[in-house]
Amino acid sequence: MTTTEKKARAYRLPAASTPENLETRFFTDMAVFLTFGDRILMSGYWYSGYGQDSYYGAVYEFTTDDHTIEGEIKLVAVSDQMFIDNGHAIAWAMAY
Repeated sequence: MTTTEKKARAYRLPAASTPENLETRFFTDMAVFLTFGDRILMSGYWYSGYGQDSYYGAVYEFTTDDHTIEGEIKLVAVSDQMFIDNGHAIAWAMAY
């Protein structure tokens, strides 16, 4: 199992989805989503303990030319490190 797969399992991230389903699923989890070209960038929150960095970044890519909210996406990366806030997590995802 790869590091991405391990992180995805820990954060309960689906390997494949649509932007609409992903946003609906994480609606109440302080997650942020941005469409960035052919990718969906995600910042999610995972409580790591008092005073600890608790945000992670994830990157999904569209698998077809359908880049609407119903287009199929697949998970390609999850950050190894946790971040202090969702902005830093998104910056990681943008640089991926």
